Amino acid sequence: MSRAFNFCAGPAALPEEVLKQAQDEMLDWQHQAGCSVMEMSHRSAEFISIIEQAEQDLRDLLAIPDRYKVLFMQGGASSQFAMLPMNLLGESTQADYFNTGQWSKKAIAEAKRYCDVNVVASGDDQNFCYVPKAADWKLSESAAYVHYVANETIGGLEFAEVPEVGGKVLVADMSSTLLSRPIDVSRYGVIYAGAQKNIGPAGLTLVIIDESLLGNASAQTPAMFNYEIAAKNGSLYNTPPSYSIYLAGLVFKWLKNLGGLEAMAEINERKAKKLYGFIDQSDFYANPVEIESRSWMNVPFTLASADLDKEFLVQAEQRRLLNLKGHRSVGGMRASIYNAVPEKAVDALIEFMADFEQQQSR
Repeated sequence: MSRAFNFCAGPAALPEEVLKQAQDEMLDWQHQAGCSVMEMSHRSAEFISIIEQAEQDLRDLLAIPDRYKVLFMQGGASSQFAMLPMNLLGESTQADYFNTGQWSKKAIAEAKRYCDVNVVASGDDQNFCYVPKAADWKLSESAAYVHYVANETIGGLEFAEVPEVGGKVLVADMSSTLLSRPIDVSRYGVIYAGAQKNIGPAGLTLVIIDESLLGNASAQTPAMFNYEIAAKNGSLYNTPPSYSIYLAGLVFKWLKNLGGLEAMAEINERKAKKLYGFIDQSDFYANPVEIESRSWMNVPFTLASADLDKEFLVQAEQRRLLNLKGHRSVGGMRASIYNAVPEKAVDALIEFMADFEQQQSR
């Protein structure tokens, strides 16, 4: 049976070429190691070459300046919600946070365990369907850093521009946008991302941090949560998620062979425009997010009646279109169209949506 089109929000689709290479090397890495990457010592020369090459390819893709450290960590982006204040507050007792959706709310709740949180701006007055305008932001004077979620996976909205925060340390959760397009890393103090969207399989978390921010961890910070210790040990303080790092490295190679993030951005923008364009011309489907705040990666939509949701999902699966059910907190549908979701998958989804709409008009 051929592979289905997978619109899962995470763990998400992986490039088929990557999966085939991993399959080919499953028992014997590069047909020379005599074992799988899953079985290697993380201290071995073979694995050191894997993690070093993965870091270099990531640096090439994002043009990461030399002053930034790349950390391969565990615990998902949700662990970073606590690790950030542990590592960045220093002598400060305050941090600034944007509240633009469910992941912002979770990050804020965790940060409140460690410091006073100033909410710069919030979109909860309209059920998080827009990114607040700069004129409404209220940045504090004494915040150690400013945090925002670049793309809210659940609500399907993203910041169209990097927030201007007056020279303060900017921290971004880029779990669902990193590697989907070029970014200027130098504008950030910290970028972090769970891997299971555009980077690789679940189990790996990337942290890109300006080395000037290292060394500020509180005395109570566990060694495993200390960015400085992770950096000094080349992400090998303990056994890392080695197979996830290997697969992420294959994804980085795949992106480079595709033409880099400029080429990927063109594809992603085209996919998003197609799907939003179809939804907007329809009286049967609707997207709740204001146009300028719409996500390229996660496209939520509702049907004319929620009573049709179950039948829509049944027929979608029959057409081999998987994981279109919206998050339980918002309902409706959601198509996550990350890097590894091919354009033909979006075309197939649009064709099905048109057919389903026509059925209901008979």
